[in-house]
Amino acid sequence: MADKPSRALVLYAAGHAALLAGGGGGKGHLDAFASIASCGFLSVRTPAVNEDGGDRNSGTILELAQLLDVYDGLYPAKDGETARVDPQELVVPKLSERFMGLRAAMVTNCPGVSSFAANLGFHVFGTEDFAAQSGSGSSSKDTRIIDRAFTLLGFAEWNVQDASEFDLVFVHAAMENTASKLGKLGMKTDLNRLDKLVASVMEAAPVGSAVAARIHVSVILSYGSATENKEEACLIVNSSTETDSDLKLLRPRQSYTMKAGKTLDDVRNHHPMLLAQWQQGVTRSDLAKEFSFEEFIKRAGNFAMLAERFLHEVAFKLWKAPKYGA
Repeated sequence: MADKPSRALVLYAAGHAALLAGGGGGKGHLDAFASIASCGFLSVRTPAVNEDGGDRNSGTILELAQLLDVYDGLYPAKDGETARVDPQELVVPKLSERFMGLRAAMVTNCPGVSSFAANLGFHVFGTEDFAAQSGSGSSSKDTRIIDRAFTLLGFAEWNVQDASEFDLVFVHAAMENTASKLGKLGMKTDLNRLDKLVASVMEAAPVGSAVAARIHVSVILSYGSATENKEEACLIVNSSTETDSDLKLLRPRQSYTMKAGKTLDDVRNHHPMLLAQWQQGVTRSDLAKEFSFEEFIKRAGNFAMLAERFLHEVAFKLWKAPKYGA
């Protein structure tokens, strides 16, 4: 653990994991980041209620609710049944109350995510305005987003400032082109944009710099709605050979299916979120050299943890929470 509290940047790329296999490249910086990061998975819960298929952002809200550990409030169980609460009417303590005065910002272009995050206590920035406020006028939009995020976290010109406006900046990278008629070109465009964001992070916090020792970076890619085939991206090897034998009762419970000592029945074993985290001198690097499910399942240093533990682990690095489970 570092001798000073970290400051955290989270890049959450909703739905982008589904683009990795068919994206046709454009993820060189993602791979480079994975090669120095600590990699693994975040297991995802699937509610036993029908989501609004007409709302393209409902899946993102579902994932964010888990990353921010408010899922049980959004999908409360009552009398053995689960119902969905309107995200705008969700009543939970603010982030600053839950995590010792944590100051958090959310950067997003999605109105649904904006209102949801604001309700949880985030200071919300629109992506376009956020990029425009950066002092790097001649650089690309992606570089301006990262430059502005680093400034708010108290990093300037590869130096660490004594104070910062925020402890955590959460950047939501939505799918902008894949859903259009651009097809594979749109897929590659979305993936390339994410890769440029990661490139800007690595440029702003070069290995060996003072900034790299203080910023804790998390890159999260989810599969979004591309989860129909349960045999793809599966955490359980040979899950299709399941039998009714009593021997299967000997299989130990995986920690990624449990919360507060209780087994969760709604955790899916396929299509987890892909997670890579890096802070120089704090995180451990593993053998993963590419940012992909196949590479992580073979060579990542971590396996899977419940997505609802994510924010607690990050807050611990910021000295805003005890070690999760302690």
